[in-house]
Amino acid sequence: MGIATAGVDLRARSGGPTRADVVIVGAGPYGLAAAAHLKAAGLKTRVFGETMASWQHHMPAGMLLRSRPRASYLADPAHELGLDRYEAELGLEHADPVPLERFVAYGHWFQERAVPDLDRRRVVRIDADGGAFTVELDDGEELRAGRAVVAAGILPFARRPSLFEDLPRELVSHAADHSDLGVFRGRRVVVVGAGQSALESAALLAENGAEPEVLARRDDIRWLAEGGDVNAGSLRYYAYRRTALGGPRSSWLIAWPALWRRLPFDRRERLAYRAIGPAGAGWLRPRLTQVPITTSESILAASEHGGRVRLHLAGGAVREADHVLLATGYEVDITRYDFLAPSLLHAVRRHGGFPILGPGFESSLPGLHFVGATSTHSLGPVMRFVCGTWAAARGLTRGIVGRGVPRAGFSW
Repeated sequence: MGIATAGVDLRARSGGPTRADVVIVGAGPYGLAAAAHLKAAGLKTRVFGETMASWQHHMPAGMLLRSRPRASYLADPAHELGLDRYEAELGLEHADPVPLERFVAYGHWFQERAVPDLDRRRVVRIDADGGAFTVELDDGEELRAGRAVVAAGILPFARRPSLFEDLPRELVSHAADHSDLGVFRGRRVVVVGAGQSALESAALLAENGAEPEVLARRDDIRWLAEGGDVNAGSLRYYAYRRTALGGPRSSWLIAWPALWRRLPFDRRERLAYRAIGPAGAGWLRPRLTQVPITTSESILAASEHGGRVRLHLAGGAVREADHVLLATGYEVDITRYDFLAPSLLHAVRRHGGFPILGPGFESSLPGLHFVGATSTHSLGPVMRFVCGTWAAARGLTRGIVGRGVPRAGFSW
């Protein structure tokens, strides 16, 4: 506490009693980090959602985080709730890479300490109302807030190529649909994609008794450097060590959202591709030695044939499989958030599906903020990763509260 809140615009007070200064939708890394900072700034903040829901229910058991441990700390204003503190408190041996199960448990530990009053009800509608926001919950309760922060994650944005749209889910699914790849034991599965999700899914499928093949359009698979501190004593590599994004020089730009916004658009596009383009962690390679990986190939058509999937490839070959697993990533489009009222969405300026954001992660609709992957276009690719919670939480809080809050600076 102790931070002045004179810069907060509590417009809801003019239209009736204010139930909250800020409402946050989502209790994943970005929602929890934002809540921790806003609460420390003295704001009455209500947070809605299930803790780490997407990580817990939509990522496969046995997964390891691509981000290194130092890039996997959730942001808290006092720097007291890092992953290392969690491991020390529970007497756990340091793990690199970080197992999914440990990261989810760490998220729950963080929430219990930083956001103990989390409300697990679901927000079903947010609408602008007289300079404030009306928030409807799944049990019918409504409340008003001066500001609303959308930290609802990427699950609604799963990219599913149209050529598979007529096939049933029993034959084609997205990687986000599964938390247990053991259900494919004994089945032949074609995994579509060339990134971490595709490659790790293939490894897990093989280790769970399935017969996977990776099918990628790229000419080759790009492998990232394995763990460990790169040039540990060098300041030049400091940003890279903390984020593991880009390269030694570009990582400084990627890790500093305020600077990223000032770069020419074409340069941002190139840097973003380097940071979030398809790639696999180097530690996956030994686990894929027995998994066929076909590159430079694309799918022209997909159909059901005798209870299986038949794929016609651009090179003329045909593949048949029991299932196709789409590790085809995510395509941000905030209109897919079904809780945002159409009239509210109409007031938000967008670039493609991304909201265009100004200082404080604020959209063109005053008081409506977006953090996480939805802020990538405006603030850079670091917002797709946990290490971006530092810049997002501080930038959001400073934008709402004003002076008295440290500048966003870097993403740590």
